Amino acid sequence: MIRRPLRPLARILRARAEGGNPDAIEAENKRLRHEEMRDRDRARAEGRLVVLGAMFFLAFASIGGRMGVLAASEAAEPTASAGGNPVIATRADIVDRNGRILATNLDTHSLYVHPREVVDAEAAKAGLAEIFPEMTPEELDGLFDTDRAFRWVRTEISPEQMQAVFEIGEPGLLFGPREMRLYPNGPVAAHILGGTKYGEQWVDMAEIEGTAGVEKHFDAYLRDPANEGAPLMLSIDLTVQSAVEEVLAGGMMLMNAKGASAVLMDAQTGEILSMVSLPDFDPNNRPVATMGDRADSPIFNRALQGLYELGSVFKIFPVAQALELGLVGPETMIDTQGPMRIGGFPIRDFRNYGPQLSTTDVIVKSSNIGTARLAIQIGAERQREFLRNLGLLEPTPVEMVEATTARPQFPADRNWGEASIGTISYGHGISSSPVHLAQAYATIVNGGTRVEATLLRRTGPVPGERVISERVSAIMRQMLRLVVSADHGTASFAEVPGYRVGGKTGTADKPDARGRYYDDKVIATFASVFPADDPQYVLVVSLDEPVETSGDLPRRTAGWTAVPVAAEIIRRAAPLLGLRPDMDSLRPTGVTLTAD
Repeated sequence: MIRRPLRPLARILRARAEGGNPDAIEAENKRLRHEEMRDRDRARAEGRLVVLGAMFFLAFASIGGRMGVLAASEAAEPTASAGGNPVIATRADIVDRNGRILATNLDTHSLYVHPREVVDAEAAKAGLAEIFPEMTPEELDGLFDTDRAFRWVRTEISPEQMQAVFEIGEPGLLFGPREMRLYPNGPVAAHILGGTKYGEQWVDMAEIEGTAGVEKHFDAYLRDPANEGAPLMLSIDLTVQSAVEEVLAGGMMLMNAKGASAVLMDAQTGEILSMVSLPDFDPNNRPVATMGDRADSPIFNRALQGLYELGSVFKIFPVAQALELGLVGPETMIDTQGPMRIGGFPIRDFRNYGPQLSTTDVIVKSSNIGTARLAIQIGAERQREFLRNLGLLEPTPVEMVEATTARPQFPADRNWGEASIGTISYGHGISSSPVHLAQAYATIVNGGTRVEATLLRRTGPVPGERVISERVSAIMRQMLRLVVSADHGTASFAEVPGYRVGGKTGTADKPDARGRYYDDKVIATFASVFPADDPQYVLVVSLDEPVETSGDLPRRTAGWTAVPVAAEIIRRAAPLLGLRPDMDSLRPTGVTLTAD
């Protein structure tokens, strides 16, 4: 910076020449310099004040904006954050084979109280009594007992309840964040999913533990953070499951049944696409087990846990084994003259079918005597081994904790007598579940390789041991088809236009608590396969104590009860499974009017 001289030489010389005072020039220049310095300092100070003011304005604006956001948002406890990869502690979702949600988590809050911090206990009691009318006065009094520093009010509350508690304005009532398990489809697939409960609980979180079904079987997987929240994919098809439940519930009501079950299985892979047990429940509000007969409880899974004498649906097993051993052929005539006596006990057919029936007609007409004669030819040891190869003498491998408790019941002695051989051949004297029956039928009709039931989605068939030859499997498919399509078959009501259905009926007298059989109570079962010429699916429908009352006399046989229900399920489920109807069977018959 160039500074102006206080005594410039030219002006001094000119002032002296003119008789002026050179000191006045110096004084004037000092004044001008001071004024210039003052103006520069003032401008600098004013600039600093403007910058400082702007900074204060932005700071207060940010604080005010943040306060406005906090005031408009939900109250939440502060959380600390740290660097690094996040640890996923959320229980994993459960989805169906197409990725649709079956079970997930929902953010919610718990409510607890610090009794010693409560300002107005009476007002708080009155407010809580209005919000939670189910709470008794004794419960409310206990919440505000100052002998304890902490009390749970509710482990889960809804957003509406939370807002209502917040409006009480009591500082001693506090909220804690947590997750709850949610089943968005309600009762659909309830027995498969099972349910959950809270384990260890803290103010800011709670552990969710499985209590039944796949939730408990896969509890470790669903809680493992190493899976990074990957969902558990089941073999269930949600749409098919819903349709089967709807049809089965309607059939149970129409047939006046006490309970019902249905299992729909892929005959090649063993995947269970639908498993239904009625009555059912809502896993969002899982009921507790009731006293008395566990089969009367809605949480009892009839399809998996229910062990029943399933009756004539077992007849295909001795026939298939006899064909495999070369003891008979499809047209071999078998003595059906009755009654047949084994061990002093008579065995009779439902009707008198004459002195002889072919092996095929033993299945089509469902002859107890014919089946028993084949079983006696087979012998106890070979019969037992064949049933074991079909998985009918051991619990199923289904991925549910309840599966291990469903151990089939049969005579304990290893060498079955003739009475056991005969009765087991037509489904009495042995108790198994509908899931057992479904996987055994899948083995018989899929070409003869063993199938094991599963609730996990598979990408393809799992090679199993061969139980029967492909030739015998093809013969059995033809026999099952005749049961439905033949004029004298026991399951003519199972015919579904566009889909070739095969199957076998079974009507078994129901035992009472003393081991005797009721005269008017049965378990009616229909085990079906479709399409019958190349079975892709097996469907087992079972009704507990059905009675069809449309005629003059009540009818309880499976042909009148379980078969129509199974037919409607196939009619609804087959298109959902992607099966195209057979157009040849849908062509109109008789004279048809056509345009020229």
